[in-house]
Amino acid sequence: MKHIGILGASGSVGMQGLDVIREHPHQYRLVSFSVGRNIDIAKAVIEEFKPDVVCVQDEEDAAQLSGFDVKVVTGEEGLLTVAGYHKNDILLNSILGSIGLKPTLHAIEHGIDIALANKETLVVAGEIVMNAARQKGVSILPVDSEHSAIYQCLNGEDQKSVERLIITASGGSFRDLSRADLESVTLEDALNHPNWSMGKKITIDSATMMNKGLEVIEAKWLFDLPVERIETVLHKESIIHSMVEFNDTSVMAQLGTPDMRLPIQYAFSYPDRLPRQAERLDLAAVGQLNFKPMDVERFRCLKFAYDAIRIGGTMPVVMNAVNEVAVAMFLDGKISFLDIETLIEREMQAHDVILNPDLETILEIDADYKSRHYEV
Repeated sequence: MKHIGILGASGSVGMQGLDVIREHPHQYRLVSFSVGRNIDIAKAVIEEFKPDVVCVQDEEDAAQLSGFDVKVVTGEEGLLTVAGYHKNDILLNSILGSIGLKPTLHAIEHGIDIALANKETLVVAGEIVMNAARQKGVSILPVDSEHSAIYQCLNGEDQKSVERLIITASGGSFRDLSRADLESVTLEDALNHPNWSMGKKITIDSATMMNKGLEVIEAKWLFDLPVERIETVLHKESIIHSMVEFNDTSVMAQLGTPDMRLPIQYAFSYPDRLPRQAERLDLAAVGQLNFKPMDVERFRCLKFAYDAIRIGGTMPVVMNAVNEVAVAMFLDGKISFLDIETLIEREMQAHDVILNPDLETILEIDADYKSRHYEV
């Protein structure tokens, strides 16, 4: 039996991770988790799964769990306690934002494998994280459907024969709209993703295509390839989750229905596979699969991500931090949808890049850009 820890158990990915544990009670046991301020969810999870440790945001939240037979920890230190809990065999990190970086490194330091759904961990500190994982012999198992697809396609293959990675993108809520159309879109429009059920921040990132840009940067670090060999293609059905082209021109693809439980379960069970009670892919019913080249002028956040990783150093940190703030401002109704791009581009152009930053520098710059007051 594998013991599972989950950071962000009340989020979309975290809840689906609980579904996987629920479906395979003889293979997995939840031993630690965090929920932020979602105390009602915390109570339900404690009652159902009987974990050892739970992290909530502060002491006031912790007081609401005083009647439960569980160790309650709080804040950033509490996240580290959950991440490094000695019974964890694998940690599902599904926290949103760069707050997930320190817990990831803490778990790696304790020799715990990572099921990684927190994009920002690799976006802002990919080299540091992957080097730490190699030194500790820890596996970083991707949970994003695109990276899981690539991971599965590479299983048993010689990575030296890889020619390129092809990451598919649904196109998000606005894939059929022109740049002019985007000037008048609403928050409700942006949150209406055609294929996937995700949290608000990720859904907005999908609409701007920043989500895909973050995945390109992640892929560079996960699979140790230059960004010039990582491509994106528009595939509105979200059936092919990504592809790998080899030097003999063969292309391998991983297909499946749009369901995050599959890559989560694959990360938990790797290198084995477990049966799932889920919808099966019926290609005859699907009928056809469509692909289009990705227009980086139409989806400018994708261009920003390619630019950021090519420049390197602290540029991805700035891009990610400003994006987090801009998306929050859009969700709060303070800026328009296209203002997200405006803010990111302006701050990237003004940033003086620091090459080869250490962890302290990364965290300082991240905090600095998130604390600034932005106006369009």
